[in-house]
Amino acid sequence: MATRSGKAKTAILKALHDIDGPAGASQIAARLLSMGFRLQPRSIRYYLLQFDEQGLTRLISKRRGRQITERGLEELERANVLDRIGFIAARVDALGYRMTFTNRKGEGQIIANTALIDRTDLASALSVMEPVFAGSLGMGTKLAISGPSEALGKAAVSEGCAAIHTVCSVTVNGIMLHEGIPVVSRFGGLVEMQAGEPVRFVEMIEYRGTTVDPLEIFIRAGMTRVKECTEKGSGIIGASFRDIPSVAIDDVHHIQADMKRYGLGGILAVGIPNQPLLDIPVGEGRAGLVVAGGLNPIAAVYEAGIETSIRSLTGLRSFQEFRTIEEVRRHVRV
Repeated sequence: MATRSGKAKTAILKALHDIDGPAGASQIAARLLSMGFRLQPRSIRYYLLQFDEQGLTRLISKRRGRQITERGLEELERANVLDRIGFIAARVDALGYRMTFTNRKGEGQIIANTALIDRTDLASALSVMEPVFAGSLGMGTKLAISGPSEALGKAAVSEGCAAIHTVCSVTVNGIMLHEGIPVVSRFGGLVEMQAGEPVRFVEMIEYRGTTVDPLEIFIRAGMTRVKECTEKGSGIIGASFRDIPSVAIDDVHHIQADMKRYGLGGILAVGIPNQPLLDIPVGEGRAGLVVAGGLNPIAAVYEAGIETSIRSLTGLRSFQEFRTIEEVRRHVRV
């Protein structure tokens, strides 16, 4: 997709990916304009018809518009790498801004990651994830399950499959933004844990220099040791490094306590002003923040040899859909 036509196709797929639910040409045109790409609705409709034929999109209804398919998501991933540099950083910022959940209300939309597995593996997957949640190695203690009648991010869940949704660590950004605390997401990486405490980063990828979520890369490469961490207290888990204004440290500790009341969590360490955290330096007037990866429960499933299709930052979901593992087992009868 190197030509202008290719860039237009990539931009349309990006816009459709970012819009929650199906969208029509006018809505896509407005999203493209906010991305700095001007394209008339008539031209967008022309491309969408091509996408339908190629299986990249599908028409939901004339009124609601189209939805990107799993094949469309794969095509977006294969698009010109230069067009996608910084895509993850931009999506982190956009989802954090659009999130509506607040600690004060305890309701609203949070940001989700999603994994697709065979329905027959669901009971085994839940058993593998349970100690990850119990050990506070993910983003709290809750998850959501959806089936073929619902959506996997922007695409449909296939028959015979189940989608597992975990709370994404970017939810921390959204909660703090609602409290007036700006958070800068700097790196995604792997953290060595000893006796249940983070010791050091062993791998890091800068968000603004990647086209793929760093933790997805590390999980697929078999570099995590989340199950080992649940069994021995030591291992390698996914985590991210953020920084915050140092004047907000006390507020962050209060927010952390409030999050736990709702079954959310994930903050592994809060730094002190102007000082490195886990050997990662921060700027003047800033403090570090280490947050556990929301995909860590899925990493454990992957490590257990259960075939898993992983997609991070799949979008916004209602917090009311998320339950503890015990509640999920009763709800889905596994």
